[in-house]
Amino acid sequence: MNGEDLIETISKGAAGSWQMENRYKTMLDDEYEFGFAVDWMRKDLGIAKEEASRNGVAMPLVDMVDSFYEEVQGMGGGRWDTSSLLTRYTRR
Repeated sequence: MNGEDLIETISKGAAGSWQMENRYKTMLDDEYEFGFAVDWMRKDLGIAKEEASRNGVAMPLVDMVDSFYEEVQGMGGGRWDTSSLLTRYTRR
């Protein structure tokens, strides 16, 4: 299955989103210079994690997503937009 067919298939269900409909072509073209930067996302996730810690709340999914974005930063993607999570699979 090619990328376009995959996006069309998964966008019809629960995976449908603005980003999937409007950014899938740039994602398939490995272009990530368009939106909310990974550096900013990690800053915001850090704020959420600090607040959760102060309140004794575990947020394992937030921790996991933050670690994924940390990997993207390690690839030089700090200024890429948040859709660049895909690079964890495409640039290995």
